[in-house]
Amino acid sequence: MLILAKEPVPGRVKTRLTPPYTPQEAALLAQAMLTDSLEAMLAAPAERRVLVLDGSPGTWLPPGIEVLPQGQGGLDERLAAAFGLCTGPAVLIGMDTPQVTPAVLAPALAEDAWQGCDAWFGPALDGGFWALGLAEPDPALLRGVPMDVPDTGARQRQRLTEAGLKVRDLPVLRDIDTAADAQAVAAHAPHTRFATALALLTQAGP
Repeated sequence: MLILAKEPVPGRVKTRLTPPYTPQEAALLAQAMLTDSLEAMLAAPAERRVLVLDGSPGTWLPPGIEVLPQGQGGLDERLAAAFGLCTGPAVLIGMDTPQVTPAVLAPALAEDAWQGCDAWFGPALDGGFWALGLAEPDPALLRGVPMDVPDTGARQRQRLTEAGLKVRDLPVLRDIDTAADAQAVAAHAPHTRFATALALLTQAGP
């Protein structure tokens, strides 16, 4: 299992949260959502757990997770490079869905996940995607897919089906880009570190 993430550094991560949050607050929220995602990965039944990181690991990194650097280029190239690190079935998520749980990921990580299935696809509410699993991690399945358009998810899924892959879907999740996303996800998953961090910022006020 892979997580593609940025080091939670103010001014470099989750910049669409500013405003209303300061760069420092956005970085705190990013660290919380990354921690939630890493904990979900640790609890999931994966043989190998890899953080593909833009930046350097910090004290927020729990033990048991391998860290490898991200590739260069746009998001499609970096996703492709992440899958290029794998030699067997792999499931990749981002750091933007702290509400993810092992139960949500379970279908793609089960022992029979790849029986009659070549790919798992997790659509995001905003038209993108939050998860992608490939039985045979071919970087060419991602390169060239536009990652900054409203129908990114549909285009990526179409790329998979046009390659002849049998695709199964994971649940739709809302990823966090804006303050509205943050509030909605925290309300949906109040047990997360992310929700706690957001509540503390809200209580602190301006």
